[in-house]
Amino acid sequence: MELKTVLEALYAARSTEHLANDPLSFCHRYHDGKDQEVVGFIAAAFAYGNVKIIRRNLESIFKEMGPSPRRFVERFDPEEGKLLFSRFKHRFNDGRDLCALLCVCRTMIRESGSIEGWFLRFHDPAAEDLTPSLTGFSASLKALDLCDVFGDEEIPADSYFPFFFPSPASGSACKRLCMYLRWMVRPADGIDLGLWRGVSPSQLVIPVDAHIQRICRLLGFTSRRQGDWRMAREITARLRELDPHDPVKYDFSLCHLGISEGCDGKDRETCLSCAIRSICATGRQ
Repeated sequence: MELKTVLEALYAARSTEHLANDPLSFCHRYHDGKDQEVVGFIAAAFAYGNVKIIRRNLESIFKEMGPSPRRFVERFDPEEGKLLFSRFKHRFNDGRDLCALLCVCRTMIRESGSIEGWFLRFHDPAAEDLTPSLTGFSASLKALDLCDVFGDEEIPADSYFPFFFPSPASGSACKRLCMYLRWMVRPADGIDLGLWRGVSPSQLVIPVDAHIQRICRLLGFTSRRQGDWRMAREITARLRELDPHDPVKYDFSLCHLGISEGCDGKDRETCLSCAIRSICATGRQ
């Protein structure tokens, strides 16, 4: 079976059961696209570490934000927020970092009407991919005045707030930002949301995590060992050969071979066999 055929069948067989293991599932709890945009921004920011811990901590955040996270952000008061989230901790991010993230979100909405509106300030629709867009977006958010949270215009040295916004300029794979953009930009297909219309799916870059690194090396999509921006672009370029208009469509299925299917990726044949077995298990071939 040709690789493209396997990947297309794997995409067709993507499972809502897999979605339950994914931070994206929190977006699907809301029906209003404005809420989904905000929820995705927050969920992606904390999508690192153990899946169970990610889900537990996101549950705690969205419980406090109530039925409309967008409205919560629009009305967010940092002083009240620091009390509300005083006990919050997700690995090395704390309640202050969360409040700073909510302030950033509030600023984007106030000044640009939406997160997409702010992102489009830095977007070049003629660029091959999102390298310049992400570079400008991340730099702009780290430069915002957050003295309402930190008590100073400078972000304190003990804050991990900048971790939310890595940049291609530093070589980072920007996995969580690329994942968020996939959720927002790709056409609605039962998994991704298709909320943003100002960015082309053809410009997306694959979110590179440990599962994508391992599986895509075995499939011959990259020879690099380091999960950096160069690897992300290299893998995306190979996927673009298979689908130039929507190369990142395969990300969810490939990633969940590791997350949900337990693929250990010991060799290429095993990796392809895992994919084929996953397809067959759904009754679609």
